[in-house]
This record gives sequence, structure tokens and C-alpha cells, in this order.
Amino acid sequence: MLPSILFLETDKEDQKNVRTVFPGARILAVPLEGDALVKACKDTEVVSCFIYTKFTRDVLKKLPKLQCICTRSVGFNHIDIDACKEQGIIVCNVPDYGSYVIAEHVFALLLSTMRHIPEADDRVEAGEFDYHGLRGMTLHEKTLGIVGTGRIGVSVAQIAYGFGMKMLAVDRCRTLELVEQYGVEYTDMDTLLSRSDIITLHLPSTAETHHLLNSRAFRKMKDGVIIVNTARGELIDSPALLTALKSGKVAYALLDVLEHERNFRENKGLISHPNAITTPHIAFYSEESMRTMYEDCFTSIREWQSGKCPAHTIKPLQVVCDLPGVRGRKEAKEKKE
Repeated sequence: MLPSILFLETDKEDQKNVRTVFPGARILAVPLEGDALVKACKDTEVVSCFIYTKFTRDVLKKLPKLQCICTRSVGFNHIDIDACKEQGIIVCNVPDYGSYVIAEHVFALLLSTMRHIPEADDRVEAGEFDYHGLRGMTLHEKTLGIVGTGRIGVSVAQIAYGFGMKMLAVDRCRTLELVEQYGVEYTDMDTLLSRSDIITLHLPSTAETHHLLNSRAFRKMKDGVIIVNTARGELIDSPALLTALKSGKVAYALLDVLEHERNFRENKGLISHPNAITTPHIAFYSEESMRTMYEDCFTSIREWQSGKCPAHTIKPLQVVCDLPGVRGRKEAKEKKE
């Protein structure tokens, strides 16, 4: 007998693909929480979801039949991994559905803002071909601070190198190729904050990274710094960011994510600030990345169905790098240097 499979948060454009691969699966377009999630998953063995469906401990204990959760995302902080382990539920993610897609969005935000593209378009549409007041800034020779040099951070550095930017980075694990090929300088957080013209965040949301950019961090930054966040809203203390925008400490906040991002009332002050540019969590959202996301999820479900432990199974307390200070080639070379 085939397992009961439920796909949540599935866009209309992707439902045909799901039905082709798993014709018996149930498909819902919306995220679910609490009692509604329990009711939908009551007799389900496999669930595929995105980041807005919260599998808390309270929800999970009411789902004794659930055996596998596949989240179509890199991050998995919306799932209680420890509770899943206790119940014997396998959890899989999609480690990389296209890191370059999010890196490209970083520069889409930067270029459109620094060169006043939306304002210029509005002006031309109004029949006004006057460039005065639209003087922009270049990326060339600016210092970019990259906080987190995993797959996305690496892609950001590769693009920044093409623009002729100087780069600082912070990560518990250094990527030697970034240093050797792209001139990235690894440093400590305080140095990155004080020297960067632009700071871009590429870290998961954890207890350690919660409100990484807070009032203390903003005080250490250059006046007129630009903040980019395409990672997780929880990395930034939103009231502190709004205060920094109002004072001019932060020139622009370019945000694809917000803390409690579906709470418009809570975020209204930040969203409405003229120098805060917000997009609705679309950095990941492209034809190519969505195709990869679903294909990876399908593979994990098939592996589970065949009795294998899926290759992208998440382990409790999973760490990004277990070599202190090194990601990439072996640490021996670094020790020689």
C-alpha cells in the first residue's frame, strides 16, 4: 500500500508537476498551523512543506502516523528537529536549490536602489526626461561585508568580485577559495561592521544569530551603511534598524525578509520608511530554483519509500562545518601558511 502523501504551500504552477510524480498525493496551496495542520495531517505519513508551515512539538505529538517531513527550503527552523527525532520522524531539506538565485537578488536590490531605477522609471513614465536628483552610487571599490560564506555567500562574493568590490567576511569556517581567488578578507564581526559600506546577511536563524544586527551593532557601523537581508528576518532587530534608518546611520535597508514578516502592522513603520526597500521573500523564487526544489524533494521521498535514509536528511544539532576555521580545501595548506 502506497504511503499517504500531503504537499502543502504548493503554487498552482507546481501542482501539475506534483501530480505527475505522485498522482495520489493530496495538494493544498496554503500553509497550515496548529489544529488545522493536525487535522490535515492526521492520517498522513509524508508531508512536503515550505517555511510557513510550523511543525512544533505540540503539533507533532498529535501526529503518530507521520514518518517523513520534506521541507522545500534550506532552512528548517520551522520544524522541531529534536521532537521529530524523539518520534522517529525523518526530516529532509533542500540544501541548495540555486544559491546563485538569491545572490542575484542581492545585487538586484543593490543596483535598483543605488542607481534609483524605480524613481527613474516613474519619472520617464510621467514624461519627464530629467536626470537631476537621480545621482547614484557605484558598487566598484565599495567594501562589501558578507556575513556567512556558505553556498549563497560564496555566490555573492563571486558576483561582487566582478563589480570590483573589496570584500570582508565573517564565518566560523573559512572558504580558502574565496581568499585565494576573490581576495576576500576574513575578519571578526566588529571589524566587518566598522569597515563595510554594504553589509549582506547569509546565515540561518538560530538562537546564536537572533538579532545579530541590534542597536549595539548599528552603532559600530559607518554612517550611511547599506544593509541587505535575503536570509532570515530574525537576524535583525527591526526597531533598532528603523531607528538607524531615521538617524541616517543606515542609508538604505534592502530587505527580502522581515521578522514576523506576515505581520504587516508590526512591520509597517519599517516597510513604509522611504529608504527601506522590501520584497515579499522572493529571492529564492525563480523558474529554475522552484524546479530544483521540487525535484530534490521528490528524490528524498522516493529514497524514503525505497527504505533508504534520504541523502538530505537533517540531523539534530547539525553543524555547518566541523573543522575549526576551514571550509573548502584541507586545513593542512592553511596551517603551512
